[in-house]
Amino acid sequence: MALEAAADAVSLARLRLSLAYDGAGFTGWSRQPGLRTVQGVLEDALATLFRRSGVAPRLTVAGRTDAGVHAIGQVAHLDVPREALSAVTRVRRGHPGEATSDASVLARRLTGILGAGSDVVVNGIDHAPRGFDARFSAVWRRYEYRVADASARRDPLQRHRTVAHPRVLDDAAMGAAVDRLVGLHDFAAYCKPRDGATTIRTLQSYRWRRDADGVLVASLQADAFCHSMVRALIGAAVAVGEGRLTVEEPADLLRAAHRTSAFMVMPAKGLVLTEVGYPDDGELEARAAQTRARRELRVQPDSTGAEEPKVGERSGVDWTPGA
Repeated sequence: MALEAAADAVSLARLRLSLAYDGAGFTGWSRQPGLRTVQGVLEDALATLFRRSGVAPRLTVAGRTDAGVHAIGQVAHLDVPREALSAVTRVRRGHPGEATSDASVLARRLTGILGAGSDVVVNGIDHAPRGFDARFSAVWRRYEYRVADASARRDPLQRHRTVAHPRVLDDAAMGAAVDRLVGLHDFAAYCKPRDGATTIRTLQSYRWRRDADGVLVASLQADAFCHSMVRALIGAAVAVGEGRLTVEEPADLLRAAHRTSAFMVMPAKGLVLTEVGYPDDGELEARAAQTRARRELRVQPDSTGAEEPKVGERSGVDWTPGA
């Protein structure tokens, strides 16, 4: 078995893709029969490129975004036989100037199939370092969300990625409320449940600011986000900004650890995946192995007698990053 695995590693090339897309025209990332998705569009283009090689590459993504969510810093990888890659990226007769790396040639030809005006863009393709896994090697994902309240200057060019709000929001109260959510928690109150998926996450940062036009911009970073978590966290903050929730209530709801209707899950169009973070190359393989295991939350008393969350034993059950 070890010899077979080594042979596969030699015969396959793993490529890392840097992607951006306008989510308005997609039913999310994941391929679904009869629906237009980012994965479906990209894999169809790849299948067209590799059709003569009998290969249909499949993509593994850092974070499976929901319908309508945008991305400027999405990351994915694919495995493809080296022989097929060489065939697809072979220099065409009469085009000696295009002879660069096979990965960059693949990026250029994939862009040619998608079209220059496509709503999904391949910003680059590179050979992945040893042990890289777009999904499981990631150490954090970062999102932004834009809300133009009644005090903001409305820019029609930003309407497809900004949610308009009819009232003035108290951004100071919103910032104070979300500070209480940062850390390792069970975010069941802010996640749409999925069978076999944990709702335990580490929210590494959550901040609100106003940009030059007065638009409220949230920045959130976590090791991973469960289904609809980001938009639910935004909705809780907006409820605080309106005065419908107190500064303390979003954290109170978090501790309740069950889904709530106390706030609205915000629309997808305001959400953008901006960046995915990875460790140094030498740590990629270990990180991937570590995060393939499901994380469990054990509650243990601290020295004051209060209960604090701890990361429990790894169970080996998969967990899903997303938004």
